[in-house]
Parts: sequence; C-alpha cells; structure tokens
Amino acid sequence: MGWFQVGLYFVVLLVCAKPLGTFMANVLDGRRTFLTPALGWLETLTYRASGVDPKRNQNWKAYATCILLFNLIGAVAVFLLQRFQGFLPLNPSHLPAVGADSAFNTAVSFATNTNWQGYAGESTMSHLTQMLGLGVQNFLSAATGIAVLAALARGIRNRQSGDLGNAFVDLTRSTIYVLLPLSMLLATVLISQGVVQTFSPSLKADLVQKVVDPEGKPVVQQEIPLGPVASQVAIKQLGTNGGGYYNVNSAHPLENPTPLSNFMECLAILIIPAGLCLTFGDMIKDRKQGWALLAAMTLLLALFTVPAVQAEQSGNPAFSKLGLATNHNWEGKEARFGIESSALWATATTAASNGSVNSMHDSYTPIGGAMPMILMQLGEVVFGGVGSGLYGMIIFAIMSVFVAGLMVGRTPEYLGKKIEPYEMKMASLVILIPCCLVLLSTAIPLILGTGQSSMANPGAHGFSELLYNYSSMGNNNGSAFAGFNANVPTHNWLGGIVMWLSRFWIIVPVLAIAGALGTKKVVPSSAGTLPTHTPLFVVLLCSVVLIVGVLTFVPALALGPIVEHLQMGGVR
Repeated sequence: MGWFQVGLYFVVLLVCAKPLGTFMANVLDGRRTFLTPALGWLETLTYRASGVDPKRNQNWKAYATCILLFNLIGAVAVFLLQRFQGFLPLNPSHLPAVGADSAFNTAVSFATNTNWQGYAGESTMSHLTQMLGLGVQNFLSAATGIAVLAALARGIRNRQSGDLGNAFVDLTRSTIYVLLPLSMLLATVLISQGVVQTFSPSLKADLVQKVVDPEGKPVVQQEIPLGPVASQVAIKQLGTNGGGYYNVNSAHPLENPTPLSNFMECLAILIIPAGLCLTFGDMIKDRKQGWALLAAMTLLLALFTVPAVQAEQSGNPAFSKLGLATNHNWEGKEARFGIESSALWATATTAASNGSVNSMHDSYTPIGGAMPMILMQLGEVVFGGVGSGLYGMIIFAIMSVFVAGLMVGRTPEYLGKKIEPYEMKMASLVILIPCCLVLLSTAIPLILGTGQSSMANPGAHGFSELLYNYSSMGNNNGSAFAGFNANVPTHNWLGGIVMWLSRFWIIVPVLAIAGALGTKKVVPSSAGTLPTHTPLFVVLLCSVVLIVGVLTFVPALALGPIVEHLQMGGVR
C-alpha cells in the first residue's frame, strides 16, 4: 500500500498539471477565464487603488526594480509587525515582541519564499502576525516567483522587443486568480478533515497521567494552541512556502490530522510547479517544451524518492546487535502516515522549495536524509518553488544547449534564440550563487564555533545538521534537521542574509536573460539545431543538473551523510 500511494501521487500530479497549466497561461496572458466574471472586479479595483496602469509594459530593469522594492517593503512590514505584536490586537495569548535577530530572519524568510522558522510558531507569533504578516507573504512571495517566470517566458517569446509585461499586473493576477481560489478550496477540504480554523485562545486539557517539569513541579494540564491554521496551511503548501503554524509543521495532528489531508497537502506542494511547466509551453507557443521540462523534473524526483523510501524501509543495521528488528526506520515518523508517505513528503518538499515536513528529517537514516539534502543542493530546480523552480530549470536548459553546442562546434540556440556570452554569464551567476552561499555559510559558523555549539549530535551527523540547514536557507527551502539549534543571533543574521541573496541575486540575472533574449531575432531551425523537446534532451538536462550538484557538494557530503552511512554499517 505504501508504494501504491507513491505511484498514485505521481499519477494524480501529472493528471492535474495539464488543466491547471492551461488555466494559468490564460491568466498570465490576460485572457478571459471562468473566474473572470467573479473576480475581474477585484483585479480592476486593485489597479485603481494602487495607481497601476495595467497596459504599461516594463523592460527587464524596471521589472526587476519593481520586484525588489515590492519584496523589500513586505519584509520591512513583517519585521515591524513582529516587533510590535505585543501592542497589537488578535493576540489572545499575550505573546511578547519577537527578538530583533529572529524577527529579521523571519521577515526575510517569508519575503523570499523560504519560510525558514527558527522558532515555535504557536508560542511565538500572535494570530495577527500569523495572518497579516506571514500569511500575506505566503501569497506575495509565491506570486513573485510566478511573475518572474512569466517575464522570462515573454522574453523567450518576444521578437526583438525588450518588454516583459508589468510586474504589478503579474503579481495581481497570480494572487487573485490562481493562489487565492486554490487556497480557499484546499482550506475548505482541510477543515472538513479536522484542521482547526478559529480565533479562540489556547485550550487546556487535563492530563490522564500526571508528570513533573524539569524543576520537579507537578504538571496536571496540557495547553493546546489553536488559531487560524487551515487558511495558512493551504497557502503554505500551494505557494511552496512551508512555514507551519505549529513548530512540528504538518506532523501536528491539528495541522494534518488524516491520511486524506496528508495526501492533499503533499499534492499541493507540487501541483502549481508541475502546472507551470505546461504554462510555460503554452506561453511560448510550444507545448512540447513544457512537457519536456515536466518529464525531466518528474524523472529526477523519482530518482531520489525511490532510494529515500528504500533507505527508511531498511532501518538501522546496528539494531541487529541488540536483537531488534531492522526492517523499517520508524523514528521521527507519524504512524498514521507510514514510512513510504513520510519519505515521499520528504523528497517532494525538498524537490520543491516548500520545506514543510510531516516527519522529522533529522531522524532519517544517513541515505534517507541525504536524498532531501541533495535535492536542495541541486538548486531547487526539480519542480522547485512556485515559478522559481521552473526558471531555474530553464537556466539549466540554456546551460545544456551551450554544452551541446561546444561539442559540435556551433553557436548554441534555445527556442530559436542564440545563446551568447552575456546569457552564459548571467546563467553562471544563477547556478553558482546558491552553491557558493551554501558552502560559505556552512563554513563560517564552524570557524566561529557557533556551528558546533548548535549541534545536537557530535561528529558526522552534527555536520550533516549544519550542512542541511544552510543548504535549506541557501536554496530558499526552509526545512531543517531539527536537532540543530538555529535560533541564535549568529544563525539568524547570517541565515537572513543568505536567504535574501539566494532569492534576489538569482531573480535579477534571470530577468536580465529575459531582456536580452527578447531583443534578439529568431533563428530558423536547421539540421544543426538541437531539439529541446526530445527524450535525449531530457536525459542531457537531467545529467547536467546532477553533474553540477555532484561536483559541487560531494566533498561536503563525504564529511556528513556518506561517512555516517559507513559508520552505521560498522566501518570505523
């Protein structure tokens, strides 16, 4: 049944991708959809209230400026909301202001679609902060990724024109017609399954078995935090945000209570990134290209999901010395979900830049934990974040045609546009910046000593915790090896800077490529043109993605999960 669930997941995902992809293409190109009569007035009202002229097009520099300023303002707003939440309404638990370093980290995290959380949400953030701050940024950061993808598609589609559309229009349409309706639908389904949605304060329940706290005092009641959970869970999954209302995220029974809610939340992680592949194909008037990109992403996800599931099914051979069964590693997993569903979620959430969890990755076997870690280190292009994963994969496609062009000695082309030195310089920045940020940010805490002090486990696993966490922040994922204590000033400040750079130092060169390609003439296909929609190109694309990741991170992985796996097998 576990493997059946994995197979069913892939089937449902691919079936849903086509209609959703076509719908999103119509939305981004401004065509009428079935939601236009119901929501068109809201789009018009938004333009009038903000003073935006929807017919005004922008070149890549203006588009990038709007995106950067828009997200900077959002980050500042979330920072201030956290710092003053103690004086604001909708705070029934009377939670105090969030510390400056944690507020900075969280504000940047949610503005960049990373949604890294170094705090326990139910005991740190008020209802107002969760909804107005974090919930709103869940929508806007996801809309940012979709907008940048739309601009890149127009740049490829254009014929000697540098116009990429209007950033505010793309943000508005993505939010109103795509993210908002899907979130309302999913939230309704989750409420039907028992996910809480209320403004009530925490409840207290009498314990069946009395316990004592660390100071020896008796504890007779448990406090159960409540809040507007379903609405935030819906957009955190659909927008590849991942920031949970509760500290244990979707492993919490009030955030993910049933197998059906688990399947729907896991499906929501990848449904928009999968659909956007076909959106891209529709926008550039070549659907085969969209299917090729979707095939490459699906193949890569399957390559990592299978060994992750098998590793967790195999368990820990060290248990045999104690006379215990070694089949299946149940540590850190919810029995109501099972091993296969937990491992599938782990790979799906790290293939996308979602980062939500329904099990604790820190408790996985070394190989099982390495699979989600490597998926992040590939640059979050295997589905990736909403929009951001696909434009990252398109950059790898450009790199692939460049490599193929070198092999045959001709100028590379991608979708009828010549790939020249400027495009390759920008593409190199997109690929190398996250790699450099991950490795440097992993090394800095080790040099300062704060890395070692934050590890819950010494040795190889402790290094894996550190490497995983900065791989997560450096690729805008947000998941963590939870044994690592990241809520200290060093990690909060450094992590915030890493998350900001890894998001926007990539968006700018992507938009620069879009602007450059848009001004070029279309080169007619010839016998020397490399087809980019064939199975051969899909294999080439997957190979380039894997080779870049392997060459960059194998030395670091050898110090963590690889040596830990050898130690688990008895090698010293």
